[in-house]
Amino acid sequence: MKRGDFSMLQEKMVVVQQRQLTADVFELTLQGKMATVKATAGQFVDVKIPDPNLLLRRPFGITQVDPQTKQLRLVYRVVGQGTAELSQVTPGTHLDTIGPLGHGFPTDFLQAGQRALIIGGGTGIPPLYALSQQLVAQGIEVTHAIGFGKQEQIFYEQEFRALGDVHYATDDGSYGFHGHIGLLLDAADFAKTDFAAVYACGPRGLLMAVNNRYRGHPHAYISLESRMACGVGECYACVVPAQGQQKMYKVCDDGPVFATGEVEV
Repeated sequence: MKRGDFSMLQEKMVVVQQRQLTADVFELTLQGKMATVKATAGQFVDVKIPDPNLLLRRPFGITQVDPQTKQLRLVYRVVGQGTAELSQVTPGTHLDTIGPLGHGFPTDFLQAGQRALIIGGGTGIPPLYALSQQLVAQGIEVTHAIGFGKQEQIFYEQEFRALGDVHYATDDGSYGFHGHIGLLLDAADFAKTDFAAVYACGPRGLLMAVNNRYRGHPHAYISLESRMACGVGECYACVVPAQGQQKMYKVCDDGPVFATGEVEV
């Protein structure tokens, strides 16, 4: 995959809105100049939690950008002290933010009228919403395969359905297909559909399934989730081995998006 230069800013973005989507998932809207910087779906921002005891920034995939209103939207799950504190910030708060960072999903090779498959699960879904919007704007017909543990965890359902066909899977069978996303891919037999591109983001099991299934596809990509200390490739805390090579990639700087078969998941 071609790695290129990208622009980034560091600024104190202002919180415009904080909205709770599910029991532990929140939508955070920030405003600032960063939202006017050209970004590719799949890139992320690094946010400093407003607590002096929490030194490391938290990386969040960009869910939506509106340059006109200078607003940038993030969706995140509360999983620890940092995100718990983030969920308590109120409108008017300023958050030290760096971004957009990393390399996003390649889409320039697609032509209007072609089809793309988007596969996601859990908190890997937010950057895929930005991707789906971008693809639809390019005239691409999008199909979504999305997995959750149970129905109560689902968010952005209507937003995704407004962009294209959506197939849901839940581990407990409470909504859509009963089983994990890998089983849904088998049951729906997406292999019979001529997708010009395949994109995925989510937990490790999902990425392993996609990496194996679409390893030979010329345009299949996975976005890795990782704990990133610096977010800009300086600390080497998020390295992953290249597939079949004595080489290491940095998820934050070389990724987070990689072609299937490019790295070990």
